[in-house]
Amino acid sequence: MAGPDPDRTAHTQRRLAAYVERAREGVPPPAVEGSLRRTVGLTMEAEGCEAPVGGRCDIVALDGRRIETEVVGFAGERLYLMPAGDMRGIVPNARVIPVAAVRDVRVGDELLGRVLNGCGEPIDDGPPLGCADRVPLFGAPINPLKRLPISEPLDVGVRSINALLPLGRGQRMGLFAGSGVGKSQLLGMMTRYTDADVIVVGLIGERGREVREFVDLALGAEGLSRSVVVATPADDTPLMRMHGAWLSCAIAEYFRDRGRHVLLLMDSLTRFAQAQREIALAIGEPPATKGYPPSVFARLPQLVERAGNGAAGQGSITGIYTVLAEGDDHNDPVVDASRAILDGHIVLARELADTGLYPAVNVESSVSRAMQAIAGEEQKRLITRFRQVYSIYRQNLDLIAVGAYQKGSDARVDEAVALWPRIVEFLRQPQDVSESYGDSVSALAGLLSLNDRQQPQPAAAPGGDAR
Repeated sequence: MAGPDPDRTAHTQRRLAAYVERAREGVPPPAVEGSLRRTVGLTMEAEGCEAPVGGRCDIVALDGRRIETEVVGFAGERLYLMPAGDMRGIVPNARVIPVAAVRDVRVGDELLGRVLNGCGEPIDDGPPLGCADRVPLFGAPINPLKRLPISEPLDVGVRSINALLPLGRGQRMGLFAGSGVGKSQLLGMMTRYTDADVIVVGLIGERGREVREFVDLALGAEGLSRSVVVATPADDTPLMRMHGAWLSCAIAEYFRDRGRHVLLLMDSLTRFAQAQREIALAIGEPPATKGYPPSVFARLPQLVERAGNGAAGQGSITGIYTVLAEGDDHNDPVVDASRAILDGHIVLARELADTGLYPAVNVESSVSRAMQAIAGEEQKRLITRFRQVYSIYRQNLDLIAVGAYQKGSDARVDEAVALWPRIVEFLRQPQDVSESYGDSVSALAGLLSLNDRQQPQPAAAPGGDAR
């Protein structure tokens, strides 16, 4: 077996020594051009140049165009690059030019009402952006001890969520469901009706037609005026899909740091994880859980932790992330990982959607971990009472459906059967109807108090006292 080439080793040592000397003197290293040696799928290997992981390199195509790429890894003296756009026109030994630029994004009030791509460029045929401020794409983490606690409820305009799964301002909530169960429609309702100063919507890896539908139907002209939409549909490269998610967070952080309350909607967290999986597998990272490499489960909390309350004097980012349960499997690795890092989850059930119930919220499987801090004692009591009645009916549904249950066998089941039609009407809500937080809690109290009045009262004992 041949040993290392002495000339090659000496050359590498000289380059390293020169790099260290320039760093000591504060002189930026020159952008030495390299050459493209190999391309497999979306992964490109460059040699002869230096760039950090996460840095940018431009590849000169045959027609002179510069194709932007990002360094996603290296092996020896070879850099692994991933393109941000179309790769057509790239030839063997093409020039690879490192770009000494920090990845940042333009931000400002001029973004409100605009639709952007993953590079932060407008795609809505509007005027060019005149934003003067810039912030890093990947942001800076907040000291967890400086974050303000979640203490204020957030009105999302959806009765079942307001009353039974109350959200707090600054909470991170997951919206779990299989395909075609109504995640995007419920997200649209929350977009229109949530009480927030600014709405940032990240449409990550979804169908391209949904972008126009979400802007026109879910947001509308009034909603778009206070919103920023970042769209990286499924036909974008994995790198652009990930950048769309990071860009959404960076824009939300900008407004939060200026004291505004931001609603961050991301559809979907699953597509972000799949984009990272494509990149990781392409550069040789071994698959772990059901084909997902370990880096996927490291990236998810890095993204989610950027939402939440800021420090004193800042605003908040309330994050709502849709999570696709592929094949309705709620033990899917991404679903399971998301459940662990979020502050609660709303589960949409296909069997409820098939009955015509919308939104198809499965109350038994859903939870808001901020409820104890934001709901009053009376609302907590009502939620517990509702869950008991709901669970009893669902547990005995098979007996009730086939007529095997005899009325009078169990008072708790009799109560649930009598109340069930009203429960269904309470959970059902048209998409064009909003219900405030206070009205939602009052409706829940009215539902349960009506049932309590219908319960038989104990007989009075002699002397007028109830025994």
